[in-house]
Amino acid sequence: MQFNVLTLPGDGIGIEVTREAVRVLEAVCRKFQHTVILKEALLGGIAIHKTGTPFPDETAKLAVEADATLMGAVGLPEFDNAPPEKRPEKGLLGIRKTLGVYANLRPVRTYRALMDSSPLKNHLIEGTDLIIVRELNGGIYYGTPRGIEGSGDEERGTNTMTYTRAEIARVCRMAFNLARQRRKKLTSVDKSNVLETSQLWRKVVVEVAAEFPDVTLDHLLVDNCAMQLVLNPKRFDVLVMENMFGDILSDEGAVLAGSIGMLPSASIGDRKPNGAWVGLYEPVHGSAPDIAGQNKANPLGAIGSVAAMLEYSFGLTTEAAAVNNAVEAVLNAGKVTADLKPAGTPLTTEQVGQAVCEAL
Repeated sequence: MQFNVLTLPGDGIGIEVTREAVRVLEAVCRKFQHTVILKEALLGGIAIHKTGTPFPDETAKLAVEADATLMGAVGLPEFDNAPPEKRPEKGLLGIRKTLGVYANLRPVRTYRALMDSSPLKNHLIEGTDLIIVRELNGGIYYGTPRGIEGSGDEERGTNTMTYTRAEIARVCRMAFNLARQRRKKLTSVDKSNVLETSQLWRKVVVEVAAEFPDVTLDHLLVDNCAMQLVLNPKRFDVLVMENMFGDILSDEGAVLAGSIGMLPSASIGDRKPNGAWVGLYEPVHGSAPDIAGQNKANPLGAIGSVAAMLEYSFGLTTEAAAVNNAVEAVLNAGKVTADLKPAGTPLTTEQVGQAVCEAL
């Protein structure tokens, strides 16, 4: 195959982990005789510095033209007090909207070599292998009206949680399809005992479930789900939830994986004419400016995002498995960065990337 990939290293450690992810992408393409054409563009704080906007028009153009997009991270402390439209994170929201990605897939897997890195007891997390599917375009992050108005004791902040039937149905179909390819179990997470949006969510999920009689569906309230992810994560296969619940619960996966640096993600939209899913791939972690430029960030979440890209956007399941197996081999060999608490001397970001390429 030949495919075009846009890279958006972004800010902070995004630059370093993306460099290693690209190194692994090129290595797996050489191994399986594919051709990858790479382009790079600006997003986030670096884009503000160079163009005055977190999401330049040129970046939008290149993202639409690419077969898939690989992102690092966005965010810099100097923009913490900037208005929303001038914050690096606005670029992330912008590219998601431009690409029309609506389902954020966050796989969480516990590797035997990393069980001691988790604060949870080994018997609780051993064998954990789940995917959180987060709706990405709706909910309280996008609903209107929103804003802060008034003054004094009457100053009021407003956000609106809203969903349409179509928004719920399409992300649930994505989750059911994933579950059908795995262990055929889907857990829908809501707060239907309090929120009308969740009541509609549960109603639509049940209706969509009729299209997938081979998948077992259960429902959990979001607070109970947060507890069950810690007490019994092995009970889960695929979980689907609205935007804010997914934002919160998916980061809880870092406790199961041993480090947030281990978590990849895929943001998926509709299929292109060639059958490939529109996809934006990125590690879950942020830009971590406190360690940026020190060559000690964990690149395995970014490398795992390459595996997700190979699988979802290009249907290259063998190649994706090869990357994941190489990551596991590196973990078993103890060739990891400091966040994973190695027994010996921690490796640098670059050394871990090179170790994955060698394992390939």
